[in-house]
Amino acid sequence: MATVVHGAPPVVAAPQAARVYTGVWSWVATVDHKRIGILYGVTAFMFFLIGGVEALLMRLQLAVPNNHLVHPETFNSLFTMHGTTMIFLVVMPLSVAFFNIVVPLQIGARDVAFPRLNALSYWIFLTGGLFINASWLLNSAPNQGWFSYANLGLLVLGTASMAGAFNFIVTIINMRAPGMSLMRIPVFTWMTFVTSFLIIFAFPIITVALIQIVFDRNFGTNFFNATPGVNGDTLLWQHLFWLFGHPEVYILILPAMGVVSEILPVFSRKPLFGYAVVVYSGIAIGFVSFGVWAHHMFTTGLGPVANAVFLTTTMAVAVPTGVKIFNWIATLWGGQLRFTVAMMYAIAFVSLFTIGGLSGVTHAVVPSDFQQQDTYYVVAHFHYVLFGGAITGLFGGIYYWWPKVTGRLLDEGLGRLQFWTMIIGFNLTFGPMHFLGLDGMPRRIFTYPAGMGWELWNMVATLGAFLMGFGVLLFLHNALVSIRRGELAGADPWDARTLEWAIPSPPPPYNFATIPVVHGRDALWMTKHPHHAEIEGQTATQEIDVQIAGRPIATIDSPDEPSHGNPGAHDDAHHLGIHLPDGSFFPLIAALGLTLFAAGFIFGLWITMIGALMLIFGVYAWCYEPING
Repeated sequence: MATVVHGAPPVVAAPQAARVYTGVWSWVATVDHKRIGILYGVTAFMFFLIGGVEALLMRLQLAVPNNHLVHPETFNSLFTMHGTTMIFLVVMPLSVAFFNIVVPLQIGARDVAFPRLNALSYWIFLTGGLFINASWLLNSAPNQGWFSYANLGLLVLGTASMAGAFNFIVTIINMRAPGMSLMRIPVFTWMTFVTSFLIIFAFPIITVALIQIVFDRNFGTNFFNATPGVNGDTLLWQHLFWLFGHPEVYILILPAMGVVSEILPVFSRKPLFGYAVVVYSGIAIGFVSFGVWAHHMFTTGLGPVANAVFLTTTMAVAVPTGVKIFNWIATLWGGQLRFTVAMMYAIAFVSLFTIGGLSGVTHAVVPSDFQQQDTYYVVAHFHYVLFGGAITGLFGGIYYWWPKVTGRLLDEGLGRLQFWTMIIGFNLTFGPMHFLGLDGMPRRIFTYPAGMGWELWNMVATLGAFLMGFGVLLFLHNALVSIRRGELAGADPWDARTLEWAIPSPPPPYNFATIPVVHGRDALWMTKHPHHAEIEGQTATQEIDVQIAGRPIATIDSPDEPSHGNPGAHDDAHHLGIHLPDGSFFPLIAALGLTLFAAGFIFGLWITMIGALMLIFGVYAWCYEPING
């Protein structure tokens, strides 16, 4: 069925004076989900550049044997900070950028459920990320690996993740457009939903573990102190970390799976094959992900019974993942394929993630895992999953939703060059690491002697890493050119299927002048192409009539200037009888207070006291802040 709007125009309340900020202050005080999504994306990309520089320095150090480009301790800090940055400061927040921008638009909502909490989540992420990277300036960067050190910055970042997860769960449950049942929402929104639950159940585990370490170090407890006679248990840390760490892998990859599930149907001009199966397999992945953590610990002496159990669950988690892959292939089969850059990244995701998944299944075989443990084979595996999977899928999402966010298209020719540079560079970098690992090269070594047979593949990997770096610079150039003089996109440049493409690009602050009523899945597509309805097993009997500023959507073109930050847009919303929350500086103040509170455990309790006062003031003032002036 089609999407249609019913009912009389909303009752217009007497407009009240609103606080409107302009310039930089409009971004600092914003509570608009789209602008917060942009802040998340830009900040995550900046951290992506930092993590990339750390990776290139490591590859330069390993390019030749007996190299001393960096000190061994510096190398340890590089791989520790690189892993932490890429996981917690790049892939997760880049996914959250899409959550913020896309989810409310896909479900026909005007905003997220808690706009100020959304802003707080971003500012905590930013201040926490800066706090972690400030360790470089203090010559105290952690050097024990991303999985084995106590980092107060992670406690701060975990707060941001939890706040965002609750916000999106409430938004998806309560703010869907009328008629949009759970089995009608787009797959990307479904994966956001599942990911948010994973965050809520996984992050408290690492939070407890990190608090226990803080107590061990500051207050004399012995949770993990294995000194004889103390009764602490070092292995407990591994259990707690990996009980969080493996669901974290799916927190990173499920959003990219959702992105790909949106891109493939659009550029195949077909509905997603097995929509319900794709959704249920995502839910199954979420459940099973909490039962596989100990495959990271096969070499710790858990015993044959435990090893057999986790061998089985590790094999089992591959089943719903494989189901998704076959559904994506079936979506492509027989479709009218358009090889845009977004489509190319989506196909690359399927290919590279399959390679990473297959190499991961080999870790389920305990004797094989004993040989692969802590070798470069493991490094190759998780980079094929997290870069070849998550980052590749998210790049596809950037090319796909960029016109919706900016109103302008990225250059497809430059995008194709950037795609092939990235993909070739990626495979040159991490493909050889399978051979290095099987040949016995251990991970986390800062150099190696000549004559081990590792020289060729390490040099190839280093050259591939710099080729990837060049690809990232190409994307940055493409983005800057697009913002300045890119081709105007219009509301629906891809002839897409979901509700975000039914409004102008970029969307107005209020998203929808009237909330659409949904009567089926892919309703926008059915309305535009009623001749496909019978083929796809649905009927389209009515035209879409989503009204934007009083005009039918069919007559709406993208404005020449973005509406983000336009003070007049607030007035337009009040004229339409739409309430928009005012901007607020108090989420930023509360976030700074929380970060200083954590920093005080390192630099002095007086800083903790200042942070606590700022946090209390920020939250209290936030609660009593006047509405609309």
